Amino acid sequence: MKKAIIKVGVFLFAALLLNSCKRDFLERYPLDQISNVTFWHTENDLMIYNNGLYNMARNSQNVPILLGCDDGFESNWCGSWYLDQYSDNIAPTHSREAFYARTRSGKHAVPSSPQEYGWIGWDFVRSINVGLDHYFTADIPVETINKYAAEARLFRGWFYGDKVSKFGDVPWVGHELNVDSDELFAARTSREQAMDSVLADLTFACENLPADWGDGNAPGRLNRWVALLVKSRICLFEGTWRKYHGGSDVEKWLQEAADAAEDLIDNGPYRVFSTGDPMHDYNSYQRPAYGTDFTGNSEIIYWRKFQTGVLTNHLINYWKGYNGGATKSMVEDYLCTDGKPISISPLYKGDAKYEDVFENRDPRLRQTILYPDDQAYYNYERSLAYSYPRVTGMAGGNVSTTGYSIIKTYESVAAGNAYNISTTPVIVLRLGEGLLNFAEAKAELGTITQADLDKSINKLRDRVAMPHMELGDIPVDPRYTNDGVSPLIVEIRRERRVELFMEGFRYDDLRRWKQGKRLEIKSMGILWDAAAIARYPGATPKSSVDPVSGKTYIDVYKDSDWDNPVFDEGKHYLWPLPLSALSQNPELGQNPGWE
Repeated sequence: MKKAIIKVGVFLFAALLLNSCKRDFLERYPLDQISNVTFWHTENDLMIYNNGLYNMARNSQNVPILLGCDDGFESNWCGSWYLDQYSDNIAPTHSREAFYARTRSGKHAVPSSPQEYGWIGWDFVRSINVGLDHYFTADIPVETINKYAAEARLFRGWFYGDKVSKFGDVPWVGHELNVDSDELFAARTSREQAMDSVLADLTFACENLPADWGDGNAPGRLNRWVALLVKSRICLFEGTWRKYHGGSDVEKWLQEAADAAEDLIDNGPYRVFSTGDPMHDYNSYQRPAYGTDFTGNSEIIYWRKFQTGVLTNHLINYWKGYNGGATKSMVEDYLCTDGKPISISPLYKGDAKYEDVFENRDPRLRQTILYPDDQAYYNYERSLAYSYPRVTGMAGGNVSTTGYSIIKTYESVAAGNAYNISTTPVIVLRLGEGLLNFAEAKAELGTITQADLDKSINKLRDRVAMPHMELGDIPVDPRYTNDGVSPLIVEIRRERRVELFMEGFRYDDLRRWKQGKRLEIKSMGILWDAAAIARYPGATPKSSVDPVSGKTYIDVYKDSDWDNPVFDEGKHYLWPLPLSALSQNPELGQNPGWE
């Protein structure tokens, strides 16, 4: 009897064991597939997932934050170099750049689908939120998890900061959504509430990202110093927007901007690039020799890398032919070598002759705009067969719509390369911006000191041997006395325009300062008198009389669709939402003036 009972017990145990084995076998997950159950366990899992975020951010059309330039054909319009075409800095006329001129002239309308750099990229937010919902299930130290969560939150805060700057209220989403989530059909989150979440993301990133990932920084992963610069940029935008457009907590945002920038300046490993050559340093460090990049550059915090056989561009070839040239307004903002604006400096030689414009001027002007005698130095267009400047209508060479050909990032080998084989690297973030963010935030707070200027703007001026900005000797430029700000703020804004020309800031700066009416000033070029007509045979630009000076200059958009620019302060500071988004969710609502 005992034996029978034992046999039955063994049989039942074996049956249960077999049944359990069958159940375990049936519950096994495919070894060739990844799921939320099999993933999210190791640091490598988190790193691999975040690598996908970098890949998504590489698409500057969809995620316009890590802007360098797009690869291949898209490098003809998409990237940080092109963004100044929205502003009064550059005057493009090529058809591929028409959307820039359209917006700059105030002739844009509500788009049917998302416009360039616009209401797009929301899949990026979803991918970030999926990661943030799962990182903390990993069986690794929380300090390690926080590094990757900080990386994702930097991406999210940066993305939303950009969206708020363009659209105001946005649909803030902080977790993974499903197809039936209520948030998909909800109204937009208020600007104030969304920006509080942005600030929380950026602060978390600054506190938890490593100063160095140990990956060589070429360009590597986003580190703490990147987060500090991005935080200073977004907080400065928000603080000045609220100051000039109206809003709460202005001082909080400006102080956050100043503190983040100062942390970067005082504690970061970056320094203003200088070899002691003020006539070339500003240009040379942004224009590496062909086949080299920004590795080891003391000022570059982050940059976009291209590599033969992996990722290539046609950037310089496109850029030199499409940008049109710098405007008269831009060129006239460079100071004279005595530190005074051209409107009051006795050193200014006028513009009767092209070369006179460059005499006794901030050396950055000649390192940004082609001076005729520098053609051989830059090997411009790899030929001395044509003299410069060359204006629309002239045969041969590279013509400019304004007469002011841009030389800031020109590299002759890439400029002559066959289609899409170039590896031109592009700066994404550099210390120079941080110095300017710091000075502006402190000035807007009313707490700036001479020591603050000496460790920020005057570092940039030292590179080009310009006189220091001194609090007790700020010049008053009569051209800006009606802007409603102090001469100090005027000069800090000028420094920003000059130093960061062609780096994508001017349009956003005008919007946050509530200076959109400056976009109603026509885009003009060089003086167009009898002497100019004789000097530039075959040139066929349109021209107009400048209402301020009474002299005649090239008028780039005269008689075109972009002539007589307008800026409606009731609507043009924000962009319109596309009809496609409103049809999917009417609760989003259209921005004021665009209804």
